[in-house]
Amino acid sequence: MARDYYEVLGVSRNASSDEVQQAYRRLARRYHPDINSDPEAEERFKEINEAYSVLSDPETRKRYDRFGPDFRSIPEGYEEWVGAGQGAGRGRGRAGVRVEEGFGGIDFEDLFGSLFGARGAAGPIPGADQEAELELTVEEAYHGGKRQITLPGPSGSRSFEVTIPRGVVEGQRIRVPGQGARGGGNLRAGDLYLVVRLAPHSRYRVSGRDIYVDLPVAPWEAALGATVALATPGGEVKVRVPPGSSSGRRLRLHGEGMPSPRGSPGDLYAEVRIAVPPKPTNRERELFEQLAAESTFDPRR
Repeated sequence: MARDYYEVLGVSRNASSDEVQQAYRRLARRYHPDINSDPEAEERFKEINEAYSVLSDPETRKRYDRFGPDFRSIPEGYEEWVGAGQGAGRGRGRAGVRVEEGFGGIDFEDLFGSLFGARGAAGPIPGADQEAELELTVEEAYHGGKRQITLPGPSGSRSFEVTIPRGVVEGQRIRVPGQGARGGGNLRAGDLYLVVRLAPHSRYRVSGRDIYVDLPVAPWEAALGATVALATPGGEVKVRVPPGSSSGRRLRLHGEGMPSPRGSPGDLYAEVRIAVPPKPTNRERELFEQLAAESTFDPRR
């Protein structure tokens, strides 16, 4: 059984959106697989992302508070449908219903059988919501934009255009109205929720809204300090490397991480990586030898 999302983030049920975001960022940094080598950290990180994707969206959080972990299996508009005379005063359908990924089917008898006793006894029912995964590059998630989606279905594949909000993160759901399961009679179809998955990137590592990137510097830049250019998903920025920086030093660029439409953007962390000339010239070798002879620094002490 899925853990309560409030429990996952360690916040109360009346926590503000800022408190939810602060709790998420604290836990995401603690359990990110790049930082935490514990074998269970990756699963914990996914659980934290899942909880945040639900509780950070006011409408989704409202449905979760009302229906619990199975809120995605309850068709949009179901409350109004019941209240309009289709079984008002009776309890909700039983939990445990699963909607298959993509355009898989849903057993409406299983969902509503305990409520009405038999299939069709209450007449047509609204279409259920469904889910599918959407893989994005870090750059696509950062900038957002239009995307053509093709998903398989029982009657053949369907294609449609979706708008990707700027700054979506791993586990976040993008709602596509009317692209879920078809409703009975003239009742409307459910919605499709696209679950964002970030593809592995050769340069960037994303943890929540924070972005981590290696910053290669020359030995003299690390020793003496320098201002160097760094490519980020948002464009090139200048990074000040303090004198005496060793490999692994993390430089924080406030607000340069993933943007957020409902709060503060994440930060970008540039991690110093000292790079040496792969084939030093004779003069470079001479200077390095001179430094080796003059310096008393021992990095192994």
